[in-house]
Amino acid sequence: MITIQELTQDDWTLWRALRLAALADAPDAFGANLLEWTGEGDAEARWRSRLITVPFNVIGVIDGRASGMSSGTEPVEGVVWLMSMWVDPRFRSCGVGDALVDAVVRWAKDQGAGTVALNVRQSNERAIAFYHRNGFSDDGWSSEPGAVKPEMRMVRQVP
Repeated sequence: MITIQELTQDDWTLWRALRLAALADAPDAFGANLLEWTGEGDAEARWRSRLITVPFNVIGVIDGRASGMSSGTEPVEGVVWLMSMWVDPRFRSCGVGDALVDAVVRWAKDQGAGTVALNVRQSNERAIAFYHRNGFSDDGWSSEPGAVKPEMRMVRQVP
């Protein structure tokens, strides 16, 4: 059974473990990289701050093990941005990703948002297919023409 756990700043060590694993597993999938969040960047205050500045942060838990994460931004003009989405490879195809997306969509609805949006790298075909299966549609390019790592914007209307 998948449980979704909303995090507070006091859960920074859980977030840290998953975020570092995500950045190591999928270095091209995120705007940040592992080097930025290790060494001097690996500070408790910074991890806590991340969990405060992005208001909705959840992890998926299966059999007591953290299995994935996602976040939602404060709505701006009716749009919540889904970000930091990642599922541990050991738990992919188990429904964790679906549960994490659903949690962000439900939260967006509670915030009065009408749309959930995200950016995904054009080269990340598996993620694009996953988001399509979860009701997102392509909404154009979010990166500059000729960008080294072009990103596509995807959107889903909140029911």
